[in-house]
Amino acid sequence: MARWLWLAVLVVVLDQATKWLAEGLLDPYRPVPLIPFLNFTLMFNDGAAFSFLSGAGGWQRWLFAGFASAMSVVLLIWLLRLGSHERLMAAALSLVIGGAMGNLIDRMETGRVVDFIQLYAGDWYWPAFNVADSAITLGVALLLFASLREGREGRTALPDRSSSPSRK
Repeated sequence: MARWLWLAVLVVVLDQATKWLAEGLLDPYRPVPLIPFLNFTLMFNDGAAFSFLSGAGGWQRWLFAGFASAMSVVLLIWLLRLGSHERLMAAALSLVIGGAMGNLIDRMETGRVVDFIQLYAGDWYWPAFNVADSAITLGVALLLFASLREGREGRTALPDRSSSPSRK
């Protein structure tokens, strides 16, 4: 299933290209409205999701980089062991790997992740995110869906006892 790695590479390229554009075209922390619920707002996150451990002194950079690296290796091994019929699972794993690598590049280069997509409703703002975060989220959702589908397909129906000879 190594042929699915093109998807991970595509995620990394799109993620890095959009971050490069965001840093070149946007002023930090100044929203640029696009449509009624979406802004482009350049932000930087030295923590994890939702700025978890942001501002912890710098050690978290290496913790998150190590975690992303280790998880990517585990997911890559999983991907390479999939059967050829497990295409949805392969796509899901590739999306997560690509997203993890996109954010890992930022973390290794600057110690922080570039975020620029900001959703909101009224006065409620979702934390800013990027293409890598979107790929990870979509990949995890597909992993859950594929796992649930596999579980449902893997269950066997109870045998129909009406046609079997009865025991007396």
